[in-house]
Amino acid sequence: MSGPVKRRPYTSALRTEQAAATRARILESARALFVGQGYPATTLQQVAEQAGVATDTVLHVFGSKKGLLKSVLDVTIGGDDAPVPVLEREGPQAMRRETDQRRQVAMLAAGMSEQLERVRPVDDILRSAALVDADAHALRDDLQFRQRRAAMAQVAAWIAANGELKDAMSVDAASDVIWTLTSPEVHQLLRDGCGWDASQYREWLAATLESTLLPVRPRGRRTARP
Repeated sequence: MSGPVKRRPYTSALRTEQAAATRARILESARALFVGQGYPATTLQQVAEQAGVATDTVLHVFGSKKGLLKSVLDVTIGGDDAPVPVLEREGPQAMRRETDQRRQVAMLAAGMSEQLERVRPVDDILRSAALVDADAHALRDDLQFRQRRAAMAQVAAWIAANGELKDAMSVDAASDVIWTLTSPEVHQLLRDGCGWDASQYREWLAATLESTLLPVRPRGRRTARP
């Protein structure tokens, strides 16, 4: 008598890969719909249909519409879906390791300019949604007034660790300056309101951060571009 038939074990790596692909499709569909028609008007059913999955799958993966929006923002801010906090990624860590303050500021301006080009379209939707949706309002407050402010405070500390700031500016004051100048609102005013292109904004941000945060540079010294 033959023994029980052994079933081939389901490969966990394949399952993980399929789950990641499903998650990516949902996120891309949600981002397109949020930007295209706004957060309040977008339903989970629409996201599911565009991603080719069931609505229950969207809920299982993200928990709620607010959870989906937060994940869209996280991916947009980080540039990918890797579970790595923004400040622990290579760009910010390279800035932390840099010992020249002006080089640090140039790296900050380049990184924030690139990030804002990705983030702004989604933040515009979130800002509009925050006017009529309590969840969106709470999410944007958390992102802008807690998370981003805390991140800019850490960045200011990295810069101050390499020398004095302009006019004996405190780290707290420097973090306020960085938080304000790198805000989506300022980016929108210059890029959309004034019609600047991305390179104009990046160069302005680098020059303004340097002149506001750092002491006057001794004559004859130049800072390399990032």
